[in-house]
Amino acid sequence: MLGEDWQFVLRNADYLLGGVVITIVLTITSILLGFLLGFPAGAIEVYGSGYSKAAVRNLGILFRGTPILVIMLYMFFVVPIEYLLGPLNTLIGGIDLLLGPTPFTAPEEIGGAFFAATLALGLRSAAYQSQIFRGALSSIDDGQMEAARSIGMSRLEAIRYVIVPQALRRSVPGFQNEFTIVLKDTSIAFAIGLGELLKRSDDLFIQQTTAILEIMLFASLIYFVLTFSTNRTLDFVDNRFAIPGESS
Repeated sequence: MLGEDWQFVLRNADYLLGGVVITIVLTITSILLGFLLGFPAGAIEVYGSGYSKAAVRNLGILFRGTPILVIMLYMFFVVPIEYLLGPLNTLIGGIDLLLGPTPFTAPEEIGGAFFAATLALGLRSAAYQSQIFRGALSSIDDGQMEAARSIGMSRLEAIRYVIVPQALRRSVPGFQNEFTIVLKDTSIAFAIGLGELLKRSDDLFIQQTTAILEIMLFASLIYFVLTFSTNRTLDFVDNRFAIPGESS
């Protein structure tokens, strides 16, 4: 028979699983923001020049050199999140009005914390993803650009249709590592009160202090399942889309 503490954890498993949903959504939004900013930043570092290249490089150094906790606290307590959330909530409200309720509407009480955490994790991830994509773009042989230009493509067309598809494939292993890091770093949102998995684990611990080991073991198992399934999925993607003739 399970002990009282394990029974307490299982009785509140649905509460912890609610935190898992927030953890997963926060991971996805942060990774997407990191990609939308990181890929262009990596391309600018490879193909840009002058002030744009210097600005991207220096911003990347700033975000990579600052602890994620500091970035998150700054986003939550310093950046005027409420002014940024206003237009976003208006947009989501318009979508709800047109299409009916959507799964993207975050509960109001965690909106600010969720948005701040997404900005912090997304910007820091963008700084690292830019280096992943910079390395992938730089790894493509210069002869491919020359061959594309020789058949009449412009430089931009060569980058878009020849260089980028290969670079994206080569970036999957590095992206896999970054995805896992962001997933685990969502636990830092505990510091700003976001009700993700770690915060909800702490809530249960406060209710029953004798169950700390059981709660942390249960939360650790969930994190392991999330990271393991993510890695296996991205392993499949890497093998599926690997460039023929290259080892994955």
